[in-house]
Amino acid sequence: MSERLADWTKDEEAITYQTCRACGHVQYFHRAFCADCGASGPREQRASGKGRVYATSLVCRAATPETRAHVPYNILLVDCAEGFRMMAHGETGLAIGDAVNARFKPFAGKLVPFFTKET
Repeated sequence: MSERLADWTKDEEAITYQTCRACGHVQYFHRAFCADCGASGPREQRASGKGRVYATSLVCRAATPETRAHVPYNILLVDCAEGFRMMAHGETGLAIGDAVNARFKPFAGKLVPFFTKET
């Protein structure tokens, strides 16, 4: 098994996704198999960080004491350019359909993807 690429889940400024070597399915969240056809060993790739807002929700009530300092904050579903959808943080004021780019920001002690409007 090959070494995993850099990824924000390991506190690194990158988003990694997988593609199936057998059927070409694109998936987000690392698995040892393809969620579509079941083939083992999907290939990891680094995402460009470009995408489009699919949904947005402004969080105005802290879910935990650690997130209280961040309220209000925006949670997005982003359709990434590579063909997967991910949940992430983003600028307030983003709307469905906006083109966005990923940056990374600390949030409640973790480094997280943070999408900003494409300029």
